[in-house]
Amino acid sequence: MKWLYGLIGLVFLIVFHEFGHFLAAKIFGVKVESFSVGFGPVLLHKKIGDTDFRISLIPLGGYCGMKGEKDFQKALENNQKQIDAEKDSLYGVSPVKRAIIGFAGPFINLCLAVISFSLIAGIGYKYYSYSNQIILANELYENSCMAAEIAGIKTGDKIIKINNVDIEDFSQIISQISSKPDENIKITVERNQEILEFIVHSELDKESGIGKIGIAADTNSLLEKEAKKYSFFPAIGHGFKECFEYTKLTFKSIGSLIKGANLTNTVSGPVRVTNLLGSTIEESFKSDFRNGLVSVLSLMGLISLSLGIMNLLPIPLLDGGLILLALIEVISRRKIQPKIQYYIQFIGLAFIIFLFIIGCVGDFSYFIHK
Repeated sequence: MKWLYGLIGLVFLIVFHEFGHFLAAKIFGVKVESFSVGFGPVLLHKKIGDTDFRISLIPLGGYCGMKGEKDFQKALENNQKQIDAEKDSLYGVSPVKRAIIGFAGPFINLCLAVISFSLIAGIGYKYYSYSNQIILANELYENSCMAAEIAGIKTGDKIIKINNVDIEDFSQIISQISSKPDENIKITVERNQEILEFIVHSELDKESGIGKIGIAADTNSLLEKEAKKYSFFPAIGHGFKECFEYTKLTFKSIGSLIKGANLTNTVSGPVRVTNLLGSTIEESFKSDFRNGLVSVLSLMGLISLSLGIMNLLPIPLLDGGLILLALIEVISRRKIQPKIQYYIQFIGLAFIIFLFIIGCVGDFSYFIHK
């Protein structure tokens, strides 16, 4: 059942993304010829107005087919210097409107992420963690990172601040350290009722892409904690704040890839994402409905946010590429020649295929080792 749950969750997020494009296209007078849940051969369809609504065989997302999306290919084949498009087609509207149509899909995903994190803040949840008292990892495991020990931190120290952020439990330590690979981190500890400060340079864990300093939790200090619950408007503000923090973390993760993190471990393909989402939905509600709902909302929010950010990257064939090309037209005040657009899209296609292969190899490796 977890695969079914995962597919439903993933399709939900992608279809809403495409629905954003659908609404924007309709608002700006672009004819939407098809709107499909899934890819491949059409199983069911019904035409409503100008749009053929479909359910297709391969349930990994969907698409919004707008009139004139391939007009540049026709212009290329006919050796035209510019795209001749009808007024109700994608290339027939102004570049500003085209950019907004491109932005509408990721915008819906960002909105869904804010809603998810806002609901979590309003619902509240219970979680378990260990205390902020640490043990040096090299005392437990061989060949461990020794950054904390080199800086002067000792087993038994209580970490009370990281870069001036108050720390109350070990889960907060993990959150702060993992998001700061290969950085100088100011860590404040309490040792024998004395407050001490250390600068620790974290290591990049190339297998996971996260930061580590060589500390472990004291497993004899399990804590049960209740997350703060917010009223309506503060919950919305907290939702926006969480989106901002996770967005920063996403770009840091991209930086980790550049620094040499293992691509096949850190880039997930659709199979691993579906498995993770399905497992979370299946397992989360077994013990407590509230905590189960929070787990599902959290993962859905993260995937939705990642989907929105990824599609905004200025890569041809992604929404960000459409936005970039439209903005170039606005700035230059002339249409991009079809041949130039073709070469740009070819580069984008090569990059997307590369990422897809990396994701699939990573998925295969993950399930083989699992």
